[in-house]
Amino acid sequence: MTASAVVEQVGSPAVISVRGEALLTVEPELVDLTVVVAAQAKERREAFERLVKRNDELLELLRSYGDSVEKVESSGVAVHPEVRKGGRDEKVRSYRGVVRVEVSIADFAALGEIVSRVADLEAAHLEGPRWRLRRTSPVYRKARTRAVGEALTRAQDYAEALGARITGLIEVADSGLMQTEVHRATHAVLQARAASAPAAFGPNSPEPPVLELEPALQEVRASVEARFSATQPIFEIRPQD
Repeated sequence: MTASAVVEQVGSPAVISVRGEALLTVEPELVDLTVVVAAQAKERREAFERLVKRNDELLELLRSYGDSVEKVESSGVAVHPEVRKGGRDEKVRSYRGVVRVEVSIADFAALGEIVSRVADLEAAHLEGPRWRLRRTSPVYRKARTRAVGEALTRAQDYAEALGARITGLIEVADSGLMQTEVHRATHAVLQARAASAPAAFGPNSPEPPVLELEPALQEVRASVEARFSATQPIFEIRPQD
């Protein structure tokens, strides 16, 4: 005849350490573009005047879309001579100027039209799109909350498997939060017509075709490390026959 007894270990609480992780796949909230307008002429003043004119045309176009364009920032200006070397002599061949403008667009419905019209501007160079979430997006909080919930669930599973129960939280630490694109959109680089071409929107100029762009989904990952206190496991003792 055999007998058994269930003994609950007493003493210091047990500690269960786990990592909780969460992965959310969401639509982007913003798209960033970089536009570089350039001008070139034999005289420095003429090059600069052309640059001012083309920069004004770009800013006027972007501002015409109102709230669809969330941010327009000039991030760089340069005017420099282009030198032709001949033996020991250096001769200024022409002057070249560029203005770099950073653009953030929130209205994706207008994105294709904006890209097409900007790319159609004279001597404009367009880079993008770069999809992203806002820094204040609630998606980040949602990911962190889910990671904490996953940590607690995992700790409870371990405790249950040991015949114990969770009694409290000892520590929780954020071990990572990052955002990536599920399918990175092709990095489009669109070069507008050469500087000698006619202006983009003259009286008889047709509207450019609209370029369709598909937003790239964003992956937001969060992970936390947590330590929980638990009761000591309950072990079943079976004496030998």
